[in-house]
Amino acid sequence: MFGTDSSAKKTRVGPRSRRRFLALMTTMSLPVAGLLGATAADAAGAPAPTAATAPAAWTTVFQDEFDGAAGTGLNAQDWLYDKGTAYAGGAANWGTGEIETSTDSTDNVYHDGNGHLVIKPIRDSAGNWTSGRVESQRTDFAAPAGGQMEISASLQQPAPQSGLGYWPAFWAMGADARPVGATNWPNIGELDIMEDVNALSQHSTTFHCGQWAGECHDPDGISSGLQPCAGCQSGFHTYSVIVDRTDAAAEQLRFSLDGTQTFAVNQNQVSDVTWKAAVDHGFFAIFDVAIGGSYPNKVCGCTSPSADISSGAGMIIDSFSVKVTS
Repeated sequence: MFGTDSSAKKTRVGPRSRRRFLALMTTMSLPVAGLLGATAADAAGAPAPTAATAPAAWTTVFQDEFDGAAGTGLNAQDWLYDKGTAYAGGAANWGTGEIETSTDSTDNVYHDGNGHLVIKPIRDSAGNWTSGRVESQRTDFAAPAGGQMEISASLQQPAPQSGLGYWPAFWAMGADARPVGATNWPNIGELDIMEDVNALSQHSTTFHCGQWAGECHDPDGISSGLQPCAGCQSGFHTYSVIVDRTDAAAEQLRFSLDGTQTFAVNQNQVSDVTWKAAVDHGFFAIFDVAIGGSYPNKVCGCTSPSADISSGAGMIIDSFSVKVTS
């Protein structure tokens, strides 16, 4: 997303809890070794788990189910709001050319009272856009040496009637970005877990690392490209990344949709120094809905947003969690 230019709450009952349980069980059923391919086809051809590849036990280190009262903002102990159009001292327009101004207004970021967080971009009468961009306060979400980390969210993509220029995203950036306004990007690493552009009901996953125009081919990164995401604008789907450090010589990133692997990046695709700088440390999570910018423009071959773009289509987030194994 950047480089394209408190503990668990009460347990709910009912369909939403069942969906989360099933998604978790599906994720836990994936092999933790032997998935070394970089495509969904490779995942489909992987052997079934054996005693040597049995799923490890996961421990939840952070979870938010967004149970705030209707119209309220986020818990400031867990989340912070990015405001304006750039980090202090950082690249303009969040480094991507997007045109919205991020705010902490409950017009743009709010609980809906039904267990969801909504991030809603709004265009005013003068044509100016505001939206929301929020980050986890914690920057220590990390896979321990010899273990794994999963960052996951259940969300519904925006569904504008006319969406050329919409850019919703769920992603994570290396902890060392925060003190310096991400001026050390992409070296500190970025994991794009879900991005869609132009209301296509698709999604892409991407790994950013190293130097500009370097091993990760940034600003584009090592990416799945846009993939089909049927129903992702009309219902909740779970997007996840697992950072797997169980083998220090063959670490891996595995991205999944609803528990099915869609893409993977292997340590040996870049140099050891580049991989460790981008992966072997803490991350913070980010949710945002941008308007316009390099990714929507690249996909449409035009300058977004379009004149008829719809205002007020929100990304709806049902839950967010971080789990680790040791």
